[in-house]
Amino acid sequence: MDSEHTSAVAADVPAAPRDVRRRPPRTDAVLADPRLAAAADRLGRGLVKAAVAGAQERVRAGEIPPHEVAEHAVAALPATASRLRPVINATGVLLHTNLGRAPLSAAACEAVLAAGGTTDVELDLATGLRSRRGRSAVEALLERVPLAEAAHVVNNGAAALALAATALARGKEIVVSRGEMVEIGDGFRLPDLLVSTGARMREVGTTNRTSLADYASAVTPETGFVLKVHPSNFRVTGFTHAVGVADLSRLGVPVVADIGSGLLAPEPVLPDEPDAAGWLRAGACLVTASGDKLLGGPQCGLLLGRADLVRRLARHPLARALRVDKLTLAALEATLRGPATPVHTALHADPGRLRERAEELAARLRRHGLDCRAVRSEAVIGGGGAPGVALPSAAVSVPSSWAGPLRRATPPVVGRVEGGRCLLDLRAVPETADAALADAVRRACPAAAGGRAHGNPDGRPEREG
Repeated sequence: MDSEHTSAVAADVPAAPRDVRRRPPRTDAVLADPRLAAAADRLGRGLVKAAVAGAQERVRAGEIPPHEVAEHAVAALPATASRLRPVINATGVLLHTNLGRAPLSAAACEAVLAAGGTTDVELDLATGLRSRRGRSAVEALLERVPLAEAAHVVNNGAAALALAATALARGKEIVVSRGEMVEIGDGFRLPDLLVSTGARMREVGTTNRTSLADYASAVTPETGFVLKVHPSNFRVTGFTHAVGVADLSRLGVPVVADIGSGLLAPEPVLPDEPDAAGWLRAGACLVTASGDKLLGGPQCGLLLGRADLVRRLARHPLARALRVDKLTLAALEATLRGPATPVHTALHADPGRLRERAEELAARLRRHGLDCRAVRSEAVIGGGGAPGVALPSAAVSVPSSWAGPLRRATPPVVGRVEGGRCLLDLRAVPETADAALADAVRRACPAAAGGRAHGNPDGRPEREG
């Protein structure tokens, strides 16, 4: 075959079509989009460039056309430069450790934002001299617990106990009941924590019964303090006996009491839960508690009690390593001085109104053909507080297969699977989030649209299981 014939044949062969899937727009051209340029100033160029790269890969995969890269990159941008995502807590657990325990109040969030800049955290603006760090937060704490002579704040509840043990019992003994040798979560055990401070544990009594005589026989000149621990994440029932703070306070040595769940004063909804004021009144020299549980504030550890002991703890070298930052101090003070926290609101939610909300949400979703119904539910405190206490609640019941898609929704919705269904319990969901919850369900489960709705025709709640 001669060259002329070859050329003629080649000319007759049509050119291969261009594969548009392999031709996404240039990165610099996409980054020039005003929306992405503004996002780079807010979020950082790295995050924005990653969103663009993800959209370009979708073009190469044939999922989207090239001209939609900027649009999809904008949609993929995170709300903030942090990977932490706001989540709707529909688990029915008010203080869910995996979800950050207590959600902060609007007042606390505003205080954190204001404290994010330069603040007078250790400066007296009137004199221009250095002042005590966190003084206004401590003042707010003492206003809420007048029986405490002094207070100190550290970075979490375990740190509060560790500081007390280090400052008061290093090289000495801590007398504690065997029934109160608790594991505090994620495999951390109270005796291991306290022994790591250089103190020695003196266990008394048995798992289910400890008497005042057990404590009295263990107290010696080597005793640093007697520790009373509220076993807030479990219950021992049956043939049991425990010694109260009032009796322990007559042993002639300091009593350090860990209430755990963070109540500062009695809570009528939880009559069996100890509070800081009650145990100080009973004779505890020092009470420790967590700030991010029933108090409803940021993660921190609270120490309240005798002025001489608190001063000794605050001046210990370890206190410097355990101190909280300005954001925590701001959130704590706003929690103490501000309006009711989300935890308090959830704790006191009206079960009747919860049922109404569940009915309204289920009816709204059924109109889109979704398999939803309102059901009765029970919520719990969580976070190591009030074990065994069930709070009447209501939930939207959806198929259990939706649990995964809901966790990946925007915003993510975390429910609980029970009785073969996924329950979206409303106790810990603010009423203002109901619309967002419904939208997330509709977006996460579009394949279910058109399916048969279940439940009572009038939307009244059924009892699940």
